[in-house]
Amino acid sequence: MIFDKKIAVVILNWNGVHFLEKFLPNVLQHSSIAEVIVADNQSTDNSVNYLKQHFTNVKIIINSSNEGFAKGYNRALEHVKADYYVLLNSDVEVSANWIEPIIDLMEKNPQIAACQPKILDFNHKTRFEYAGAAGGMIDKLGYPFCRGRLFNVLEEDKGQYNNQMEVFWATGACLFVKADAFWKVGGFDEDYFAHMEEIDLCWRMKNIGYQIHVEPASVVYHVGGGTLNKLSPKKTFLNFRNNLITLTKNASFKGLMFKIIYRMVLDGIAAFKFLLDGNPSHFWAVIKAHISFYNFLPSTLQKRKSLHKMNGFKYSTTGVFEKNVVFEHFMHKKNTYKELL
Repeated sequence: MIFDKKIAVVILNWNGVHFLEKFLPNVLQHSSIAEVIVADNQSTDNSVNYLKQHFTNVKIIINSSNEGFAKGYNRALEHVKADYYVLLNSDVEVSANWIEPIIDLMEKNPQIAACQPKILDFNHKTRFEYAGAAGGMIDKLGYPFCRGRLFNVLEEDKGQYNNQMEVFWATGACLFVKADAFWKVGGFDEDYFAHMEEIDLCWRMKNIGYQIHVEPASVVYHVGGGTLNKLSPKKTFLNFRNNLITLTKNASFKGLMFKIIYRMVLDGIAAFKFLLDGNPSHFWAVIKAHISFYNFLPSTLQKRKSLHKMNGFKYSTTGVFEKNVVFEHFMHKKNTYKELL
C-alpha cells in the first residue's frame, strides 16, 4: 500500500472523528494539488468507518496501535511516496491557497527542509495560536518560543510578522517537510511519543545544513489541545522531558553541561510554582520528567554520537536567541517577540 503523489497531506488521527467531520471537508476543498491521507492510530470512536462511509476519495492508513505522534507518523509515512509531506493536525482549518506559497518557496530554495504557515487561533482568528504562531525560535538554554507567542502570551495578528524568513523550528501542527530530508535524519524520534518531536526534527536537519522557514502568505487556523490539552499533567511531563532530551541530543557540547544544570534549577522552580498554584499533579509531572530524562540519557547520548557521523554535520546556531527567554519574559516583562530583539 504505497500512495504516490508529489504532495501528500497526511492527517494523523486518534479518536478525532468530531474533528474529521468539522475540518476534513475544508482540507479537501483547498488541497486539490495534493493527495489527502488520514493515518489512524487505532481509534475506538468510529473514525475509520466514518471515513469509509463519507470520504471515499480519502486514502486511509491504519497503524497497528496508538503509536503517538512521532511513531504514528513514522509508520504511516513509510507508505507514502511523495516529494513533500504536509503533516496536518486534524483540528486545523486551512484557507484558500494554503499549499502553493510554501511549495513554491521550497522549490526555489533547495536548502529549505521544512516550512510552516502562519498559525492563528481557530476560536480567535485575529490572534496567534500557541503551537507555532509565526515561526518557532529557541533560546540559548533550549526554551522554545514563537514569533507571536511567548510562553502563554499570545499576540494579536496585526501583520507584524508577515515577512517570510528563516526560523529555528516549524510547528508539527502544520509541517511542510521534504521527504528526503525527513528520512535522511531518520524521521521523528519515536521515544518522544508526542510534543517537541518537530523541534528535535528541525534541529537535526539544521545541524546537517538545511534551513527551516515560515511563509505567512499561507494561513491556517488551529484549535489546539485536541489530544492533550494544556491542563494535562501528561503534556507537562512530555514537554519537560522531551525538551531536555532535545537539548542534550542536538546542542553544541560547549557549555552543554552548564545549560543542563541551569535548566534543572529552572525546572525545579517551575515545579514548585505548580505546587504553590495548587497543581500537585503537574509538580509530580516535572519530577517524573527528570527521572525519565535520566533513564533515557544513555540512549540520548548514543543518538547524539550517531548524528555527529552524518555528512555535513555542523552545529547550527541560526535562529538561537542568545539570552534566556525565561528571564526576559518573567523578570523583564517582555511579552512580544519584537521586544526581545
